[in-house]
Amino acid sequence: MTQTILITGASSGIGKATAKHFQSQGWNVVATMRNPASGSELAALDNVLVTRLDVTDATSIEGTVHDSLDHFGTIDALLNNAGYGAYGPLESFEMDRIRRQFDTNVTGLLAVTKSVLPHMRKQKSGIIVNISSIGGQMTFPLGTLYHGTKFAVEGLSESLHFELEAIGVRVKIIEPGMIATNFSGSSFDFANEPPIDEYQGVIEKFMGSMGSNPIPPSPPELVAEVIWTAVTDGTNQLRYHAGADAEMLLANRKAADDATFIGGLKQQFGL
Repeated sequence: MTQTILITGASSGIGKATAKHFQSQGWNVVATMRNPASGSELAALDNVLVTRLDVTDATSIEGTVHDSLDHFGTIDALLNNAGYGAYGPLESFEMDRIRRQFDTNVTGLLAVTKSVLPHMRKQKSGIIVNISSIGGQMTFPLGTLYHGTKFAVEGLSESLHFELEAIGVRVKIIEPGMIATNFSGSSFDFANEPPIDEYQGVIEKFMGSMGSNPIPPSPPELVAEVIWTAVTDGTNQLRYHAGADAEMLLANRKAADDATFIGGLKQQFGL
């Protein structure tokens, strides 16, 4: 039987690139997104089902899993990719925006996983791939909410792998560096209204440093290839880096103590 992957957040970027990669390798693909009209390019491909899924909407999650199984008969891999980044001083975020960040990046990931697991448990196999970030192992200024969610993804994934190993399901974490996607556009929620004087110096220095990475962003297709490896390599490897900057920064983070690494970032951002 042809294998099937369900992907959240497949309208663009990493999700879309991964959908196209798996389809080209002969897999069935369930490409989900909040607005299926954005998936016309994917819908034109053979063995791709484009459907609506909002990770904060339990009804849409259950409906998508049901439709996926009805259409393809199996879900062999799940890519939890949907998410966005909230940046800015914590004081600038109202609680509903804070909840939205965690509901999307963490609670939504858990809800989709929980919905798929009964099927994987029944078939005694499956792969859960969670998109984290270098920001799940290290932090940048003004990213309290985003990094909080990605650290959570790292922890829940690492713990989840113990219980799911017992039912034949493997868990994988992907840690991309800077990727040439729309993360700084529609996937970026920046709060600074009304401006609080005491934070403006940090904001100006941080925003002024964006785009100054000496290593160019990697294309989303590179992450798709790493995801393909994670799903198909047959190993119990938990973490996979994606991008030359991820390799460098995560190696530096592992090698340095907190004071040294954080001090280097402060110097980089002029803080």
